[in-house]
Amino acid sequence: MIVSSEYEILHTEAKEIFFGALKACDIASSLNRRIRFEGDVLHRLAANGASLSTIDVSRFKEVFVVALGKAAGPMMDALLNVMQRRDGLRGIYCSNQSPRSTDERVQFFEGGHPVPNEASFAAARAALTLLNTAGKDTLIFFLISGGGSAMLELPLNPKISLDETIVFHQLLLGSGAPINEVNTLRKHFSAVKGGRLAMAAPFATKVNLLLPDVPLQSLDSLASGPTFPNCSTLPEARDLIERYALTAKLPESVRAFFEKDPLAELPHNEDCSSGSSISLREEQSPFITAHDGELRDSWFEVLLSSQDLVENAREIADKAGYYVVIDNSCDDWDYARAADYLLNRFHSLRRRHPRLCLISVGEVTVTLNENPGVGGRNQQFVLKCALELNRYRGERLAVLSAGSDGIDGNSLAAGAITDVTTVERAHALGYDPEAALKAFDTCPLFTAIGDLIVTKPTGQNLRDLRLFIAES
Repeated sequence: MIVSSEYEILHTEAKEIFFGALKACDIASSLNRRIRFEGDVLHRLAANGASLSTIDVSRFKEVFVVALGKAAGPMMDALLNVMQRRDGLRGIYCSNQSPRSTDERVQFFEGGHPVPNEASFAAARAALTLLNTAGKDTLIFFLISGGGSAMLELPLNPKISLDETIVFHQLLLGSGAPINEVNTLRKHFSAVKGGRLAMAAPFATKVNLLLPDVPLQSLDSLASGPTFPNCSTLPEARDLIERYALTAKLPESVRAFFEKDPLAELPHNEDCSSGSSISLREEQSPFITAHDGELRDSWFEVLLSSQDLVENAREIADKAGYYVVIDNSCDDWDYARAADYLLNRFHSLRRRHPRLCLISVGEVTVTLNENPGVGGRNQQFVLKCALELNRYRGERLAVLSAGSDGIDGNSLAAGAITDVTTVERAHALGYDPEAALKAFDTCPLFTAIGDLIVTKPTGQNLRDLRLFIAES
């Protein structure tokens, strides 16, 4: 039972905001705003285009590029399009999407997501092998985006198998833990996370170009921080295992690793908790300070973030005549709690502003049962909202939630959209929304009623966008 024409207009407007905001987050354009090559001289740029600092690429014998995550391809293309240097170029490209063009100097690995696969292990081994050859005359570009935690993975303990690693990742994803806590555990488990990837090339100069799918205050959690100073400790990781009742569920080898293996401890950076060792603001030095050991001479630059996504959505909604409110306060909340909070805020605001667009960016968490169905956190969130909107029959209200990467959980959709008729339409086709919500099996319902948001993989990853639309 497809949405009626009365609500189809509302759906269309919500989708235009989402797709327009996503399209405006162009990786190549953002890279050109952050860095510029003048011959072999690389400039880091201020907002006004002025050069803040430079690197003379010609003084390096080798240039390595290591790209990982869902946006690895577009990031690699954008960098190579502006970098003339090809002598001594070698690279690793690890993503879940094949490259648009091939280059014999860059090895491609189709890493797994949301859990690792054989290529994830192979990519990590290849990256470590390449980086171990780097010296003082090597410049390394690390292009890091979300999804890298699974796509580039290798247990620190070589006795832990791929199957055991997959179980470990699956348990973390279904635990209900926020992403920074999930990635704390991944850091201590992995041979390439928590700074260990960069530490494989201690004497090289490193340029990190980032596309974070985590809060900006938690950049060391992006792809589990392969090139960032570590801010967590092994006791903290062990506490998380206990807090989320994972001990009895972990494979024996993984449980023993965290309980007994001293290799699980990472070098701890004393300054990173305050953020003083990583400078991302224009008025600060772009380099990690020398006392950070193997991570010295590291330059970090955020190309795009969820803030860009939400600002683009705000601009589009504003031009469409909506009164716009942004509320990101429920980031990393449980999906049901976040839905209740945002719906209450939405209803309160629309009493004063009948034509309203409430925007929220970030991610919500879902604690899965042992046999979840097909869906993802966005569809779970939307169906929770649908059950509440069913009380407002006849009013023009809609809620959209979708991932900027185009993938929601184990489904092929980015998310879904709902209105006040969703529950009725689902019942008419024989679906029970409450049962689907409880079973984490939301995708079949939204597929049947035609309310999935489908983008296919976008080559982008700037977290999730939620839109609450009201029209008089």
